[in-house]
Amino acid sequence: MKPPHSPMKKRTVKQPTPGERLIRPLVRTLHPYTPGEQPKVPDLVKLNTNENPYPPAPAVLKTIKAAVDGRLRRYPDPTAEPLRARLAKLHRCSPGNIIVGNGSDELLALATRAFVEPTESTRLTAQGMSLSTVQYFDPSYSLYPVLAGIHGARHNAVPLHDDFELPSLSRLRRGVQWDFRAALSFITTPNAPGGRGYATADLDALAGLHKGVLILDEAYSDFAEENALSLALKHPHVIVSRTFSKAYSLCFQRVGYFVGPVELIDALHRIRDSYNVNGLGQVAAEATLDHLDYYQANFRKIVAAREQTAKSLARLGFEVFPSQTNFLLVRPPRLSAEAWMHKLREKKVLVRWFAPPTVRAYLRITIGTAQQMDTLLAAVETIATAES
Repeated sequence: MKPPHSPMKKRTVKQPTPGERLIRPLVRTLHPYTPGEQPKVPDLVKLNTNENPYPPAPAVLKTIKAAVDGRLRRYPDPTAEPLRARLAKLHRCSPGNIIVGNGSDELLALATRAFVEPTESTRLTAQGMSLSTVQYFDPSYSLYPVLAGIHGARHNAVPLHDDFELPSLSRLRRGVQWDFRAALSFITTPNAPGGRGYATADLDALAGLHKGVLILDEAYSDFAEENALSLALKHPHVIVSRTFSKAYSLCFQRVGYFVGPVELIDALHRIRDSYNVNGLGQVAAEATLDHLDYYQANFRKIVAAREQTAKSLARLGFEVFPSQTNFLLVRPPRLSAEAWMHKLREKKVLVRWFAPPTVRAYLRITIGTAQQMDTLLAAVETIATAES
């Protein structure tokens, strides 16, 4: 005897509203980038967004204030030419090797638009390049998949080792995940949120096998033992990304730049917005280059605090990953990382926790002043004692 027929439940499909119908279907389904919290609560020790705890050089602040004059009614230099000339001198290249952006994020978006086809496609060029693939290691900067999604491109996330180290070149060549033909590949070096630095020699060998554009995102290179800027002037397809935010205390001004081959930089200039970098930001960045000794002294203080904090957290039972940045990634003991984040916030210390599976077991802690790190460690010790 046949069992009684059970009618299938109809799936309810949410119909777009009249307003939503005006929006591209791709945009309706996008998951936007989630920035770190900028709290309104007073007296928090803010260790969640990797900002430099020290202010800009006094002379830089003075220069910015002096620029608040009649120039405000005029447009800024459209190509940031004076700043590009200063950066070219610093990096021993031509201004044609440099483009300045509204933060490095704008330039990462421009690169996606300039070098990647906005289609889901497996078609290859005559040179064997995957036209619509944006590639990156996972975990790394969470903006990369957002940029690929906005552009309608395929994204290829390749896992790092559990300790956030790069897979060896031989392993990448043997495997099927890393696509050396990808139109655009991002490598965050040093890595975020892991903190590990990657050897320039290893990145050079990796670059030698790539057919598409390779961007080395060096937002944290000023805190590292080495950098890979030389590769942008060696390879015809490598760009290095830098920013005045993390190390140079200018997050508020939003100034970043790329160094790379003239042909690639020229392509980015063609599609950037007119007057894309505000005038006060250009003034601030130029003044910063006049006072590098001040910032380098602060880098040394941050690195010293990083190393001391790492030792102290390890003594308190935290697993601390090696860092070449101005932050530490740690696995806390006893409680979940999310619980630790909430308990630290109760004690007026704000750190970063990420929900994705690859990093949800960890906290990322920005390195602040010595006093701020003492406050953090006192809070950690109090919580650890209460939970033991």
